[in-house]
Amino acid sequence: MNKLCYFSSIIMLSSIVTSCTMISAEEKMVIEPLQEKVIERTAADIEAKPATVTCFIAERSAGTKHDFYSEGDYWWPDSLNPTGPYVRRDGETNPDNFVEHRHAMIRFSRIVANLTSAYLITGDRKYLDPVMAHVRAWFINEDTKMNPHLLYAQAIKGITTGRGIGIIDTVHLIEVAQSLMKLEEKGAISRKDLEGAKEWFRQYLTWMKTHPYGVSEMNATNNHGTCWAMQAAMFAKFIGDKETMDFCSDRFKNVFIPNQMAEDGSFPQELARTKPYGYSLFNLDAMAALCQILSTEDNNLWEYTTPDGRNMKKAVEFMLPYIADKSAWEYGKDVMYWDEWPVAHPALLFAWMNFGDEEYYNNWAKFEHFPENEEVIRNLPIRNPIIWL
Repeated sequence: MNKLCYFSSIIMLSSIVTSCTMISAEEKMVIEPLQEKVIERTAADIEAKPATVTCFIAERSAGTKHDFYSEGDYWWPDSLNPTGPYVRRDGETNPDNFVEHRHAMIRFSRIVANLTSAYLITGDRKYLDPVMAHVRAWFINEDTKMNPHLLYAQAIKGITTGRGIGIIDTVHLIEVAQSLMKLEEKGAISRKDLEGAKEWFRQYLTWMKTHPYGVSEMNATNNHGTCWAMQAAMFAKFIGDKETMDFCSDRFKNVFIPNQMAEDGSFPQELARTKPYGYSLFNLDAMAALCQILSTEDNNLWEYTTPDGRNMKKAVEFMLPYIADKSAWEYGKDVMYWDEWPVAHPALLFAWMNFGDEEYYNNWAKFEHFPENEEVIRNLPIRNPIIWL
């Protein structure tokens, strides 16, 4: 995109954001810090060709070319038995793991959500065709689509061909489903494409709810359980599965808040990890996303409070001082990626939207909105606030 066209786009976008009576003052506060970068990024996104799991062959996978494959992050060759099964080093990511499918899914999520954001704030339909090309490639086209399961995620060499905890890898499909839901609301997606995408998510959600891998992840007591519910809630909302949405809502109230959160709002299981800061942020963001996905006027999870006073506001208030000033962190220092956190965490933005405290907004606004570090992106599934307005 040449400079004249680029600045013309920004002028047009600013005019839309400023003059449109449908956009509230709160929405403007979210859009304005992001709009220039969103449009800038569409120059590459609009030209990007779809690249699904079928483009990257995983030689160690027990599945087919249509099966998503990843390897356990913290598993390494055994120095005492180099040809034997891998051994675990918690918090330390093995750089030699197969990550191409994960990167492809993150790229898919980023492109779809960014182009959808651009469409929502400009109304320009030129952003829609590229979105649907990627959606068809991943979910509909027989030659390129991903099978709707995760049988081979988080495999460990010499130990297992896949694990239930691999379901956390598909947190990046949350913003794809949210984007499609927004496009459906706008009447900007064909019935054929919509039904094709919904059928894929319907099959994947069924697998998540019924396969032993899915059931074990659903019952996880830490951030993995949160992320299962966050995904299930979003996918169910997209396909209109109220029963699953109600199940996730009940799980938030009766399992996550009572069992994961301490009375001071912290997450003790995350604090016990070798990356307590990063994991605390990750679980807070996942909890906040779950609240944002499921809350209604009649069932506001942001306001839900246990009899002993635990709620989401306490969780946000616990982490807020450490986000504002990481040097104040009173717990262990993360063994990896300490310097890369915090960024513009969606928990702060969503909390501001629900509680109105501008300190939340200010601490969201001052940090990086478009991080490039792979580990940060992997643990930040909500990266496009505009599609959540």
